Amino acid sequence: MRDAPTQPSLRRMREFDVRPKRDLGQNFLIDSNILGVIERAAELTPGDVALEIGGGLGVLSEHLAARTAHLHVVEVDRDLEPALRDALSPFPATTLHVGDALALDLGALDPAPTCVVANLPYGIAATAILNTVFDLPTVTRWVAMVQREVGERFAAGAGTPAYGVPSVLAQLACEVRVHRAVSRTVFHPVPNVDSVLLVLHRTRPAPDPGLRRLVHGAFAHRRKALPRSLQLHTGEPGARDRAREALEALGLPVDVRAERLTPAQFRGLWEQLRS
Repeated sequence: MRDAPTQPSLRRMREFDVRPKRDLGQNFLIDSNILGVIERAAELTPGDVALEIGGGLGVLSEHLAARTAHLHVVEVDRDLEPALRDALSPFPATTLHVGDALALDLGALDPAPTCVVANLPYGIAATAILNTVFDLPTVTRWVAMVQREVGERFAAGAGTPAYGVPSVLAQLACEVRVHRAVSRTVFHPVPNVDSVLLVLHRTRPAPDPGLRRLVHGAFAHRRKALPRSLQLHTGEPGARDRAREALEALGLPVDVRAERLTPAQFRGLWEQLRS
């Protein structure tokens, strides 16, 4: 009989008969060397309350639990619950939430998270990050393993091809940067996309819902000027003229496209429209 693997993910895959599910985008961390990189990027302190979305087989979970005051782990796949409970069993200051992270009442988490550290499932990565930015004002830091294209969109600057709604909404509240690329070989199964560690630091409160709607409307028709896109998105006949007047008051071209406006200019536009 072959010796059992010592790496936690590989050991738990065998012990709990886990097979990665393609429909859930499961790629489990199998290189424990990346854990230190994630920990340092997250700037963890013993007083932190961490939120991990997508606990998987618990290799990151047990690393975080040993270094924080409390850890919330969210995992949608009930078949992984035994493996996760095995990982968390030595750590009493942990809470496992088995269910959809996008349906979780983030505001009800107790204690309230101060950081989000996660190997995010690719299908929900962008939404999960933005939801935590909006709904968890106590969170000041994020370190998320995401698909490279997602990371590049979040960190993109105005006027670049990747710049869009996620870029603006995240950067309205946070400093955002791609920390480093991550080799495909740290995962099992090996994904067919590249990954990066995305780091966010909160600099101000989340944008209010009205500003978020403005950003979505501005990018709804990317080939149109921003005022026209807003009118098409809202269906309000006066939306175009109000946006043109607001842009003019800010000293910006009235036919500017959304991708040319910085997050600060979007905030200024929203304030002008409300005045």
